[in-house]
Amino acid sequence: MVTCEDIAKLRLDGVSLVAGEKGLDRMVSWTYMVQTKPYADHMNRGNFALIVVDDIRFSMNEAEECMLELYELGISGLGISIVDDREDIPEGMKAKADELALPLFFVRWEGASFVDIAQSIGRLILEQNVQNKRAGDFLYNLLFGYDINDKYVEKVALQFDFDFSKYYRVGIIVVDRSYGINLEQDEHTYEFYSDCINHEVTMLEGHPMFMSFLNKFVLLFEAREDKSIERALERMLRKVDERPEFKGMIKGTCILGGAYKDPRNFGASYTEAKSLISKKDILPNPRGKKVLSAKTMGIYKYLFKSGNHDEIFDYCNERLRILEEYDHANGTFLVDTLLSFYMNGFNSSKTSESLYIHRNSLQYRLNKIEELLGIELDDYVEYLDILNCILVKRWMFS
Repeated sequence: MVTCEDIAKLRLDGVSLVAGEKGLDRMVSWTYMVQTKPYADHMNRGNFALIVVDDIRFSMNEAEECMLELYELGISGLGISIVDDREDIPEGMKAKADELALPLFFVRWEGASFVDIAQSIGRLILEQNVQNKRAGDFLYNLLFGYDINDKYVEKVALQFDFDFSKYYRVGIIVVDRSYGINLEQDEHTYEFYSDCINHEVTMLEGHPMFMSFLNKFVLLFEAREDKSIERALERMLRKVDERPEFKGMIKGTCILGGAYKDPRNFGASYTEAKSLISKKDILPNPRGKKVLSAKTMGIYKYLFKSGNHDEIFDYCNERLRILEEYDHANGTFLVDTLLSFYMNGFNSSKTSESLYIHRNSLQYRLNKIEELLGIELDDYVEYLDILNCILVKRWMFS
């Protein structure tokens, strides 16, 4: 996707970068001509903002205040033009842009107009979208085409530098979102998140193929023995999800299918990954990993390959019966507490926080569990058996 560095490389007449060079990798979603407040009603995250200092709508002091406010709203960069070039951008404003790693461009009054800048950036974004769609179309046909013949495979290999003598696997990035009051703004945030994910994936080693499909992001990459790309995906998702504009609002998890050498089986890898999506929130994941696969299910995945689950189900029901009956009768959440305590690494503070209860309340629940089951929770053999029953039941019904 387009970044502020791409805008700098356009070398538009009279447009020069004066500060914030460290932020040139910021993604640009579109342009925004700054005029009236409240800016949040008009601006979207990732916009490249343009301001005219004319002492009518904006003085230089007001422009600096505006820069700080727009930065908090998530702009990617800022271009400032000054009527008749009658003053310079203050050194203090440049220093602040450097501190924020916010690319700050000076637009000479007799140089490129804001219309020229907006059109140039728009064309660049549209060209990138066409290229992304082209790659996405190839990947779609590779995963879902009815006849993946040798000629098509050879074409993909040549155009995307893939070596199909090696193993490849599909990853599906599933996005969880928290909605606010402004649904339109939420959608713009999601689109910007999508752009950021797209950009970060293209920067990964091996250059995976990527497409957006049914509100999910799908990628195809080489399955290396050293798992280097899987680890890079983990770091990439954490990096994006920790960005201030997304943190607490939107996050992604990558579900992996199996590794295959024959491109005709890549669709099976997609299906395997897709089948795990509904189970991602109940997979044993106490470290909160961002990249999950069938291996995460461990031995449990074999439980669902046979046709008769009655014995397993009956055992789990009997093992959990006392806790489930108590929860049902008293409106408590002892079963959820047991699972959460494990998922949070047996850390009381983290468990209390995740359950939104006081630590004393957590300890009361744990004591009640021990009393009802007649076990001690530091007997990890007993704890593991109870935990297995919880997970197996949830997988059977998910």
